[in-house]
Amino acid sequence: MLTVGIDLAAEAVRTAVAWLDWSAGRGRLVRVEVGADDALIVEAVMGASKAGVDCPLGWPDRFVDFVTAHRAGHVQVPEGLAGRAWRRDLALRVTDQVVHAQTGLTPLSVSADRIGHATMRCAALLAELARRGRPVDRRGGGAVVEVYPAACLKRWGLPYRGYKRAANLTELGRLADRLLEAAPWLELGGYEPLCRASDDAIDAVVSALAARASALGLVTVPAGEQDGVARTEGWIALPTTPLDHLATDG
Repeated sequence: MLTVGIDLAAEAVRTAVAWLDWSAGRGRLVRVEVGADDALIVEAVMGASKAGVDCPLGWPDRFVDFVTAHRAGHVQVPEGLAGRAWRRDLALRVTDQVVHAQTGLTPLSVSADRIGHATMRCAALLAELARRGRPVDRRGGGAVVEVYPAACLKRWGLPYRGYKRAANLTELGRLADRLLEAAPWLELGGYEPLCRASDDAIDAVVSALAARASALGLVTVPAGEQDGVARTEGWIALPTTPLDHLATDG
């Protein structure tokens, strides 16, 4: 099995892609690219068994409805609710609210934060994959699954905050140490220095690990009414087992 992790930013300069090859109960990092353009991302997904993308795969349905109504001049505000309360469902997808309830972490709002720029890029990538015969199930059941590295790290008992940006290289190195201690079957090989120097690279590796968890069925999936909403909004797959379960040959 080959899993790919994509730490997607609005532009190539802050985008990283990692490839993990799985065999004999080990995960081996065989390639990492920082500064990944669209062509490389599409190539990576097309060649992978499963790809984990750290980026929203869609916008909140209620936000889309709100903008459509605003364009026509027919916005209606729910009665009896404070502004912040009724805006919550415009800013956060169902999956974002589920992640918060289960982990205490709140993903960035795709409709009210700069991550919307990355999601625009992601939408174009999904369209290109569909044109190439690999349409994406935004619920995570196909070639691509939406992932959230911070939530994965927290669920696996690893440091999940404070390692971003050049000023925090010490914390980034500590995260790499803890990850390798928790997953002795993970081989970073010649790419270990890059993972210790670039938070984009290590987030891509974590995304590839999350893709492995998804491929093995070891993540949360939408249930009931969540399933219909996740088809359009996307669904963040959270690990449901300890990290060492990824080394199974299943």
